[in-house]
Amino acid sequence: MVALVEAALAQGACGASSGLEYTPGAFASTDELVTLCRPLAKRRLPYATHMRNEDDHVLDSIDESIAVARGARCPLQISHLKMQGPRNWARLDQAFARIAAARKDGVDVAFDRYPYTAYQTGLTNLFPTWSRDGGTAAFLARLDSADLVPRIRTYTLDKVALIGGWDNVLIASTRAEEDKPAEGQRLGAYAASLGQDPYDVAVAMLKRSRGSVGMVGFAMSEENLDRLYAHPQGMVCSDGGAFAVDGPTHRGSPHPRGAGSFPRVLARYVRERKAITLAQAIHKMSGLPASRVRLADRGRIAKGKAADLVVFDASTVADTATYQNPFSYPVGISAVVVNGGIALREGERREPRTGRALRAKVSKTK
Repeated sequence: MVALVEAALAQGACGASSGLEYTPGAFASTDELVTLCRPLAKRRLPYATHMRNEDDHVLDSIDESIAVARGARCPLQISHLKMQGPRNWARLDQAFARIAAARKDGVDVAFDRYPYTAYQTGLTNLFPTWSRDGGTAAFLARLDSADLVPRIRTYTLDKVALIGGWDNVLIASTRAEEDKPAEGQRLGAYAASLGQDPYDVAVAMLKRSRGSVGMVGFAMSEENLDRLYAHPQGMVCSDGGAFAVDGPTHRGSPHPRGAGSFPRVLARYVRERKAITLAQAIHKMSGLPASRVRLADRGRIAKGKAADLVVFDASTVADTATYQNPFSYPVGISAVVVNGGIALREGERREPRTGRALRAKVSKTK
């Protein structure tokens, strides 16, 4: 596995990442993560982590993430930092204190966040990690095990209660055609319309779609978002997929962040809530993340740099994608230039095909 990391870095990878709330990453130990991240040190590339937990044990997860970076001697990027569930919102101060202490101790810690109070994941994420061990077939078999069902159900109901109930779970996508009517629906209300228990509906959908059911969970604080963006180490991310209003990528009911993240920051957190200035927002979207992953010719407008530009009206730019209608492009953007080629102008896509894969540009150090 270390050889695979080394090979990827040699090919231009801009860091290493983990998804510790998901399988199989959830079964990695801290020591294993340290070992896998050590090749990052000499290149000063970051370890980016979707942490092991983002709710009741979020502080423990931050501690573990810092321990990995400290042990590997590499920078740390906490992916889409959040305090999930109302009872955990007040822990943001403690999270910031841990980040500050680590930085004072020489660990290069930063984080990013998308501008929404809801996350997107698989519906299986509401179920205990151990129940998902061994893959989809093993997970579905456990859902039918008389010995295990009570434990699984209790855990899942507790997890749902943490985020405020089944109506804070929106079904984003299903593989089974018969469950397509559930896409875009709140699971509590949808189950009520069927006259069924929400947990039973969730399990049935997972079985019919062989575990492939996407969800959006409403669980975070708007006030915390203001503070996350205002933090010097906070950056903007989308954590979203690529979608279009037409064609093959128009599918399911995805999170609106896929179409709205960056314009939403400019409209809501700069113009409306005034959490950060326009200049700060642009830096947190471009120069800061580009430097973080060692893209030397990106993130600034300067002679000799790549011409990746977005032309927008700061007074009108805004997201229009919603949870009910996620396939809606932003307004207020007049042109997008990629490597000097116009990719979009006045809402019309162009075909310059000037985009390309980017590689981190690093010089190895001891």
